[in-house]
Amino acid sequence: MNGADTAWIIVATALVLFMTLPGLALFYGGLVRARNVLSVFMQCFGIACLMSILWLAFGYSIAFGDGNLIWGGLGKSFLNGITADTVSGTIPEVLFFAFQMTFAIITPALIVGAYVERIGFGFVMAFSAAWMLLVYAPVTHWIWGGGLLSGAEGALFTAGVKDFAGGIVVHETAGLAALVVAFFLGPRRRMNVPPHNPGFVMLGAAMLWVGWFGFNGGSQLAADGGAAMAITVTHISAATASLTWALYERIKYGKASLVGMVTGTIAGLASITPASGFVGPVEAMFIGAVAGVLCQVACGWVKKGLKIDDTLDVFAVHGLGGMFGTIMIAVFGTVFAKEGYEGVWAAQLGGLLVVGIFTLVMTTIIVKLVGLVFAIRVDEESEVNGLDLSTHGERAYDMAS
Repeated sequence: MNGADTAWIIVATALVLFMTLPGLALFYGGLVRARNVLSVFMQCFGIACLMSILWLAFGYSIAFGDGNLIWGGLGKSFLNGITADTVSGTIPEVLFFAFQMTFAIITPALIVGAYVERIGFGFVMAFSAAWMLLVYAPVTHWIWGGGLLSGAEGALFTAGVKDFAGGIVVHETAGLAALVVAFFLGPRRRMNVPPHNPGFVMLGAAMLWVGWFGFNGGSQLAADGGAAMAITVTHISAATASLTWALYERIKYGKASLVGMVTGTIAGLASITPASGFVGPVEAMFIGAVAGVLCQVACGWVKKGLKIDDTLDVFAVHGLGGMFGTIMIAVFGTVFAKEGYEGVWAAQLGGLLVVGIFTLVMTTIIVKLVGLVFAIRVDEESEVNGLDLSTHGERAYDMAS
């Protein structure tokens, strides 16, 4: 057990939880109508609490247990056999559990952005619980837990899928799940309503940016140069994507908005996530520059091309960003030359394909099954009047807009 590594991962764990509460909650909350902001806060907070318990009960064991290539089994349920002295690498395993728990919290919370303003709270909680256990935890095992895509003996790809901090595990799964839920939910009754509080959006994005240092830097699981480089390239990608998003917006509309610039920040962060342990600052600048334009174009494509009301652009920003960054590992990952470029390309593209199909199919099944018990959508009156009052009996402001 290494004291420096342990201290850093303790800090990183706090930073990743900070990304969801309050970072993501404020980012999403500011983007919706004033009469729905508390419902977004409630969804993010409720998911954080429920995922924590489920990660302890089953999720951690499914993801990191000693099962087989498909799942980790239930041998580590409720941290069975794990004490304060049990070591994972150079840190306490209970700390590794806690660090990974914050990932299991934010991943289903990212999906919130696809269905805000029109979904039933019971459905949100039940869906998130089932999705984390049946989609997120198995995919985590496949890539990070020695499973199907990890490069272990008997795995699908000899080179193993490279995903440093969650381009596939977190962002692709959440982005594709967002598309599925939004498709079955249907579009909002009131479209093109501007964000009620751009200030909230900026504050949330800033918190996400800071928290992402723990997300990517902590994924090194050590206090060393690799963690420092991951933090550096994360920052460079975020900064560059913010600027290219704003520039492209200025070219298209004549004005660059605050909401647009900080959305570019998130696009840059999501895109560098899988590659943050494998590239340098110059490559990170390129990744961020492309992400700022690519993800912005995708926002319109999802809504107009696919005609899916992914309300806060979860797939375009997180899903596509994470997938783009995953491919960039094969483009820039010269450190994998010994494995052969063909092997790296096959692993990266194959991993995206396998996880993508699995996520789409399983999410569809979960939506259908949960929908048999909980109404997926609120009634028209509740949607028009806002979910804050109709679902939670509260208002964020004295005068709801």
